[in-house]
Amino acid sequence: MPAGGCPRDVKVFGIGLHKTGTSTLGACFRILGYRVMGYSQALFERAVAHDDPAPALEVVERYDAFHDWPWPLIYRELDRQFPGSKFILTVRENTDAWLQSLMQHALRTRPFGPNRKLVYGYRYPHKHQQAHIEFYLQHNRQVRKYFEGRSDFMELCWERGDGWEALCTFLGRPIPDQPFPHFNSRSAHTTGLSKRMINRILAYLCD
Repeated sequence: MPAGGCPRDVKVFGIGLHKTGTSTLGACFRILGYRVMGYSQALFERAVAHDDPAPALEVVERYDAFHDWPWPLIYRELDRQFPGSKFILTVRENTDAWLQSLMQHALRTRPFGPNRKLVYGYRYPHKHQQAHIEFYLQHNRQVRKYFEGRSDFMELCWERGDGWEALCTFLGRPIPDQPFPHFNSRSAHTTGLSKRMINRILAYLCD
């Protein structure tokens, strides 16, 4: 059961890039009783491909907590439109952990989907690792600088031990009587592809 109701006038935005534990954050939001809006392809395309965050901003009125695309890419607009909100930057323990997770995820998803190309400039991170790492680091730097000194922002890393206590203290919520959820851990997934097949895919699909 959710850990009680949540104040409807305070929005909470997860603004870490995908593969930083955003699914875990979304699960936490749901357990805590928030009305959650996660990934939306339609809102992503409008906000990123068409540089039009207005539809996403309209959707915010109907929910309390947000994670995954397009929310990390429009945090400035969200902050201006919804003053008094809270922002959470999820990160990985190091860049290699993030990149490896991103690479594995890329092999399990549609090769010609628009999202990775729009965000990172490439359909696949393979053969373009440094460009992806630089994007990840730049995003985190820009977010930290933007929210520097503000009490409505926090950074979380599940791999470093952050969990219910850190999250609930920031949100002003009681710690639920449930185990902390962990979604999409590296050990939980395999590509299901042989090394030979992976190499053939990469040779054909990488930009």
